[in-house]
Amino acid sequence: MFERTLGSLRRPLFAVGVFGFALNVLALTVPLHMMHVYDHVLTSRSPTTLLFISLLAVGLLAALGLIDMFRSRLLVRVAARFDDALSDRLFAAAVADRLAGRSENPGQPLRDLDTFRTFVSGSALPVLFDAPWAPIFIALIFMLHPLLGVVALAGAAVLLLTTLVNERATRRLSQRASNDTMAAAAFADSALRNAEVIEAMGMRPAIGGRWRRRYGAAVRGHAATADRAGGFVAIAKFWRPFLQVAMLSVGAWLAIENLITPGVMIASSIIMARALAPVEGAIGSWRGIITARSAYQRLRETLARYGEPPTRMQLPDLRGEVSVANLFVAPPRVMRPVVKGITFSLSPGEVMGVIGPNASGKSTLARALIGAWPILSGEIRLDGAALGDLDRTRIGGSIGYLPQDIELFDGTIAENIARFGDADPEGVLDAARLAGLHDVILRLPKAYDTPIGPGGETLSGGQRQRIGLARALYGAPVLVVLDEPNANLDAEGEDALLDAIAALKARGATVIVIAHRPNLVAMVDRLMVLRDGTIEMIGPRAEVLARVTRPPASRDGAPVVAKFAGR
Repeated sequence: MFERTLGSLRRPLFAVGVFGFALNVLALTVPLHMMHVYDHVLTSRSPTTLLFISLLAVGLLAALGLIDMFRSRLLVRVAARFDDALSDRLFAAAVADRLAGRSENPGQPLRDLDTFRTFVSGSALPVLFDAPWAPIFIALIFMLHPLLGVVALAGAAVLLLTTLVNERATRRLSQRASNDTMAAAAFADSALRNAEVIEAMGMRPAIGGRWRRRYGAAVRGHAATADRAGGFVAIAKFWRPFLQVAMLSVGAWLAIENLITPGVMIASSIIMARALAPVEGAIGSWRGIITARSAYQRLRETLARYGEPPTRMQLPDLRGEVSVANLFVAPPRVMRPVVKGITFSLSPGEVMGVIGPNASGKSTLARALIGAWPILSGEIRLDGAALGDLDRTRIGGSIGYLPQDIELFDGTIAENIARFGDADPEGVLDAARLAGLHDVILRLPKAYDTPIGPGGETLSGGQRQRIGLARALYGAPVLVVLDEPNANLDAEGEDALLDAIAALKARGATVIVIAHRPNLVAMVDRLMVLRDGTIEMIGPRAEVLARVTRPPASRDGAPVVAKFAGR
């Protein structure tokens, strides 16, 4: 996909090359004008000739400025097209990386895209387009006089060698510093998501100290890279004026010997400056070029790892039939399974509760059932089709999921309930009413158009959970997985949850509830008891409760099934 995207930009990039040709030809305007002034105007003393060549030079310089502006605008649009072509796929890759736990910083591909787009639309890329013209300018100096050409060639060789040594000397330092920067950013993002815990328990100095150590390593790495590169920049800054002095000195000597004219002396100096400008510019922009190259390589690797999704045959709408056979699931980057050999099936309209002690695999099973975590072995089938073979973007509207940790997004309540798609107002209202949230929303300042801020920071825990429930219910899904859906609910919210489960069952949806309170267990048709990742018991609710509840009841009168409470 990456190569095809670049291929689609071949024509505009060719146009950039054509503009570069015109710019470099027009760059000869000043030296040629000066040479004619020295060699013809001053000798002929003709004001008409001076006026004519000056007006011509002004026109050519105006054309140079316009073409440079057009090239800059074209590069901005090339960068935008590149971004448009890859941004959706890279966002999908970032989500996949996060789900699979393949990266500590799954958002890096998006930052790499921004880095590369900035490079394409910035000032460094034109330097690379102009670099191939340096030999042509040096050849032109040779035509003016071979000795002047030798001076220019020697100068270009030294600058080019400086550039290559600079690249080799800073490559590893720059890469290490970039990796340290990404690691520090990932740690900071993780810490800031838990700012309340950090502040409440006095963890700020300790967490801040750990971040500073990681960030400090990145700063030291970038400083070392800059120090090393700065030495080469200093060499270039010395060598550039030295070459100007050398070129003028050699030119003056040749003019004294009547081997060239004074105009040739001045023109060759200006042409050499133009020839060496891309090389000197590359040295000055080298850090940005290396950063863009690293981003480019990571983008290629990311898109090679996540190619375009295969075209899948469209299947009928889901009915909610679930079949799980010999399922083994482990968290991302963990090879030891947490869910081990689970087998069960559910028909449309059935409600199954899942209970068990902490670390029994309940939430892992929930994440596997909705396709968020990959499975190690076994199979999950929806309506007879393997879950992995289904088009997630198409079946997503048929699945509702309420995780333990509710994540809402910066936007309005209506947008969050509608999953940030094309909102169906009636569907939003139905989902809110089903979650018992409609009257609560109407009491908010802007009702359904109330912005909730990043993560729903303006809402209480119970409100976030109920909006998450409404989001899970939006679009009349046929499979709904609720992971401890009443963890933050009060009595009113819990009653609304029970009504929602009853309504889902009545409309024929399949519901799986990770439960830790007895009143939710009372709503289910079947009950599964997990322990150590395996099914300890499964069957009709009354039958399983009779086996797991032993008399006498616990001290508070609750059935002993409550011992399976936990996440």
